[in-house]
Amino acid sequence: MFTYCAIAAVMALAIVLLIMPKFLPYLKKLKFGQTIYDLGPKAHLAKQGTPNMGGIVTALATVATTLIVAVIDGIKHKWSFGLDNALWPLLFITVGCMALFGFPDDYIKDVKKDHEGLKPKQKLIGQMIVGLIFSAFCYWRLGGDVIIPFTDKTWDLGIFYIPIMTVLVMFITNSANLQDGVDGILSSVTVIGMAAFGIIAMYLSPSVRHTDIQRLTATVFPFIDLIDLRDAWFQPISLLCFALAGASIGFLRYNRHPAKIFMGDTGSMFIGGAMVGVAMLMKCQFLLIPICFTCIMSSVSVMMQTTYFKYTKKKYGQGRRIFKMSPLHHHFELCGMKENQIVLMYAAVTLALSVIAVLSMTHFY
Repeated sequence: MFTYCAIAAVMALAIVLLIMPKFLPYLKKLKFGQTIYDLGPKAHLAKQGTPNMGGIVTALATVATTLIVAVIDGIKHKWSFGLDNALWPLLFITVGCMALFGFPDDYIKDVKKDHEGLKPKQKLIGQMIVGLIFSAFCYWRLGGDVIIPFTDKTWDLGIFYIPIMTVLVMFITNSANLQDGVDGILSSVTVIGMAAFGIIAMYLSPSVRHTDIQRLTATVFPFIDLIDLRDAWFQPISLLCFALAGASIGFLRYNRHPAKIFMGDTGSMFIGGAMVGVAMLMKCQFLLIPICFTCIMSSVSVMMQTTYFKYTKKKYGQGRRIFKMSPLHHHFELCGMKENQIVLMYAAVTLALSVIAVLSMTHFY
């Protein structure tokens, strides 16, 4: 299994490195440049016109690699390619998040030159539709329980599973989008986070021939009673995780500071969908907290800033701020940190918390 995951990572990396040099001039020719928000950090105004929508290449490399390697691996090991295979729900949520509200938002911003992009209501409706369908599928296929880290227990959410998971999909995709505000930041944490999820998927897979692992996966995932069919569930997840990690390394070649291309909502929504999708398909929703901590804090900082500003404006007649600017990475910028320093800090935090997340699952086994 490790061999196929390594192949997926290297293949996705190679695809990005091959396509991007030709894709960049094409975007410049079409004038698909980023429209910089006037209220953002002043230093970012120099980035006006930098090609956007580079996330298309990351998504293409990830999807193509996952499909090719999964089919080869599946044929060799005689997997089921029906709904017992996690490949299809994974592609639904990742491509769905990108196609329904990621790419359209970039198109409006970069082609129509309207910084607002999709209306917030339009985005929320699209996210809710994708989240609702995906959550309903997971509830039907996996049940309403989620694994509690560092224990051998699960928490059954019952009828509340679908609405809670729908909100989770909306929250994580938006969090990934907000995280993408500094050169290389989302790509960096994606490499680490998806590698962590990929390792966890390998732990869960019955291909890891350990009696306790097989027994406990059979208990927590009773929807499939054959080891070979459980392989068809977990291995495509690990393949997509490592493919996305490899593709993100390739994208960093062009997205690190000073960025030659931006990911755009096309890429951030794809990544957000991948993060929440693999977590839900493995019942590891709680592990989104450590692995996606920096993304989550981007959303939390915005909510804190907005709430406090409105509260103080109502109480004192003048709005006050907790941070110099939100999301949080912009606060660090205005405190004097360089973009590369912020990226390194976020990557280090993600790495430390991802190690804890992986260890929590080894304890589970």
